[in-house]
Amino acid sequence: MSTDDVGAVDAALQRRLSRWNHRRLDPATPHADWEADLDEEHAMRRLEGAFIESQRLLVADRAAAAPSDVEGFIAWFESLKENGPGQDDPLFPWLERVADFEAMRWFLEQEVAGEAGFDDLVAMTQVKMPVPAKLELARNYWDEMGRGAEAGMHGPMLDQLAKALDLRPAIETTEPASLALGNTLVAFATTRRYAYHAVGALGAVELTAPWRADLVAKGLKRLGVGKTRKYFALHATLDIAHSEAWNAEVLRPLVAADPSCARFIAEGALMRLEAGRRCYEAYRGRLWTALAATG
Repeated sequence: MSTDDVGAVDAALQRRLSRWNHRRLDPATPHADWEADLDEEHAMRRLEGAFIESQRLLVADRAAAAPSDVEGFIAWFESLKENGPGQDDPLFPWLERVADFEAMRWFLEQEVAGEAGFDDLVAMTQVKMPVPAKLELARNYWDEMGRGAEAGMHGPMLDQLAKALDLRPAIETTEPASLALGNTLVAFATTRRYAYHAVGALGAVELTAPWRADLVAKGLKRLGVGKTRKYFALHATLDIAHSEAWNAEVLRPLVAADPSCARFIAEGALMRLEAGRRCYEAYRGRLWTALAATG
């Protein structure tokens, strides 16, 4: 099965998983139908598991080639910034220099709709992790939470941008590839057999996000978007330090303690980057086709 075959993404499945994820992660109260909830969860977890396993197959060979010694693995992981799936995608220079306001709004609406909440993902991933990794995940989470100040929280910054640009994300109008990215990260963070995959995926976000965030921030500035572009401007710089700390304080001690986990961290990183690559291809297909039609 090729990447494109799976990347064609079962839209109905991804929408179903997204709706389920929204329901199951929202705070709730006890109710009489709890047994029906368990039946649904069993069915949905089987669907989720089959989806994740299909994505693992796509990256298995490349992940298996990752070194399992600490120095070799860290070098391999850091090289994903240059040679990982989706890196240097032409979408982002186009957003920086060419995209008009409506194209940028559409792109951001897709990104907001697929956003799984990095702070929550980190919080769920750190459960029962060894102390060095847990401490760094806690520091990362604290940064995401604005170090205790609401004005500095990253999630609300994105919400403010969405409000300022009148973005109206909805599952029904979101590219299936974007939903699949979010569903993948939620599956990793909420399923302990994928705990190392979560570490790899979130580490890959920190590693590769700065260049994309920088170009989006510059595109927003070109289009006259003011202070609400702060979310992207912040991640263009802060994630560089986050990535260095993640690699040193999370990846290094985990692989040193158990070299066999390197394969699963590698799979998670590659799966996250492949999901991103499919998003960028889908976005370009939609945006550039629309541009050609109007041009």
